[in-house]
Amino acid sequence: MDANHIKVGPVFRGSFSPADIRRGMLLYAVTDRSWLRGRSLVDCVRAAVAGGATFVQLREKGLSTDEIVAEARQLLPLCHAAGVPLVIDDDVEAARRSGADGVHVGQSDTACAAAREALGPDAIVGVSAHTVDEALAAQAAGADYLGVGALFGTSTKSDTVAVSLEDLARICAAVDIPVTAIGGVSARTLPSLAGTGAAGAAVVSAIFAAEDIEAATRELRRLAEDAVESR
Repeated sequence: MDANHIKVGPVFRGSFSPADIRRGMLLYAVTDRSWLRGRSLVDCVRAAVAGGATFVQLREKGLSTDEIVAEARQLLPLCHAAGVPLVIDDDVEAARRSGADGVHVGQSDTACAAAREALGPDAIVGVSAHTVDEALAAQAAGADYLGVGALFGTSTKSDTVAVSLEDLARICAAVDIPVTAIGGVSARTLPSLAGTGAAGAAVVSAIFAAEDIEAATRELRRLAEDAVESR
């Protein structure tokens, strides 16, 4: 076995091709335990995957690296059983230790190149971008995909940079790697992505705050498919 391939359940890190990653951008679920209302994160992610989430990011800013590793090790088998990649927000060490498929970093977090060096060539590395220049720099540094936003305003992050739909379209046109749109994406706003070139949408509260997560995710998946098909 190649040293860069870490087996977790039925999937090796590195099993997800560029085409798989592009498909994964369609409905990208980003966790936030503040919306769970006593429900377990594992059960909520399981429901999101059952409803059609195509990618999962474990984003839990209040947890230690050890706690994130423990959460990731619970989530990996259920994500991989459905063929869904799991990446960790910002914490490269947690991604390395847990065997997660990769990491998502921001402009002020660990640099893309440093994350790639730490996790190896087979890891998925996503980068947040707000401008064409940032997007091109991330692509040049080896990013596999971009998260672009915040598009519609969001209550889940306090340090967001506003990005318009026109900005999103310019970024999508400038890069070859897939782009997922983030920031206030919901069943109401998701159809607005049609025609922008985005490969899909990243969703937080519209999934994890829902009373019925599986049903909410299923509807978002339908809307995402319609928006992407009408690019």
